[in-house]
Amino acid sequence: MSTPAIRDLQHQLENHANSLSKIQKDIAKNHQVRKQYTIQHGENEMVQKELELLSEDANVYKLIGPVLVKQDLAEAKANVSKRIEYITAELRRLDGMLKGLEEQQNAKKEEILKIQQRVQVLQAGKAKA
Repeated sequence: MSTPAIRDLQHQLENHANSLSKIQKDIAKNHQVRKQYTIQHGENEMVQKELELLSEDANVYKLIGPVLVKQDLAEAKANVSKRIEYITAELRRLDGMLKGLEEQQNAKKEEILKIQQRVQVLQAGKAKA
């Protein structure tokens, strides 16, 4: 039989465990999105290097749907640079979010540990009584 104090602590423990689980899912989601952006960043850097190798009079085509459309080399370089800037900014934003989520995760783990210790103390005291 559990006392009301132990039941209350167990309820708190369950709520914190659910919160921790949600935070861990958010961290996993962040890692997945970050992975996609990292891949895109690498691809765009390769495209940028390839564009730098071209002469100014080279023909550049952009795939729009099923059609290749001729594009100005300077415009193509500018578009790729802007895309790289955007992806870099998103990666920084995701890193900041991840840091915050990891801090929340650590705080929840500490709270859970404290509650578990209080439950153990109450159960040990109850066992002696």
